Amino acid sequence: MNSVRVRVPATSANLGPGFDSLGVALRLYNTTTVVRGRGPAPGDMASAAADLFFGKTQMKPFAFHWSVEGDVPRSRGLGSSVTVRLGVLHGLNELAGRPLKRHGVFELCAELEGHPDNAAPGAFGGFCIAPAKGPVQSYVVGEDLAFVFLIPAQELETEKARNLLPKTLPLSDAVLSAGNAAAIAGAFASGDYKKLAGCFGDRIHQPYRAKVLPFLDSVIEAGCAAGALGGWLSGAGSAVACATLVRPDRVANAMASACDLDAACAIVLRADNQGVRILK
Repeated sequence: MNSVRVRVPATSANLGPGFDSLGVALRLYNTTTVVRGRGPAPGDMASAAADLFFGKTQMKPFAFHWSVEGDVPRSRGLGSSVTVRLGVLHGLNELAGRPLKRHGVFELCAELEGHPDNAAPGAFGGFCIAPAKGPVQSYVVGEDLAFVFLIPAQELETEKARNLLPKTLPLSDAVLSAGNAAAIAGAFASGDYKKLAGCFGDRIHQPYRAKVLPFLDSVIEAGCAAGALGGWLSGAGSAVACATLVRPDRVANAMASACDLDAACAIVLRADNQGVRILK
């Protein structure tokens, strides 16, 4: 085998209060092609993935080049970096004869990302609970739950978004967010999505990131007024998400109308329950 194609879903992390630990995979994809042999320089992200892969597997490094195509936008909080890292890692793993199982590749991706909230749903699909230490839990998400995303033209780099966060938090803010994150996990695990209503409130990261994304609160409020169960800043942003059991088209129109941006689009997605796939 000299080349392999790997499809990885977009992901939405945090879901509001589940900071760095909750995420869901979406039916929006990037496909990475990894080819054994010399070609264009891999670049920093792929080179770091390759160094980690060959170091962990203790295999002799081989030359490779790669390319990516698809629909996942960069720097919008939809896990574009995970689509590349998982794509390259799985591609190298296939070309090397599969020295790692799926969970082993996930662990490398999470290490490169610095947190597992996007890497877990990208790897395993569905709704994932991915603590910093401990096993990943993955749950199938039903077709009745739709995810609506307001995607601005504005990009927001993850590093910049993290620099907005405070070093400490009031205890009351941590308690509120922890309770909401637990309620979200329970609703997804049980499949009783009506219990998501009112549970996406967060005081860990969203109030601080809203300083550079002033449309955040108004877009979520509009989505909820149109029937959504709740909304959140997708990952580090700039995309805003709402979950709904009714009229996702109406929710999308309301979110787009409320954003007051010159360039933005609203899309409706369902969950991807497969995760990363090696394409024939």
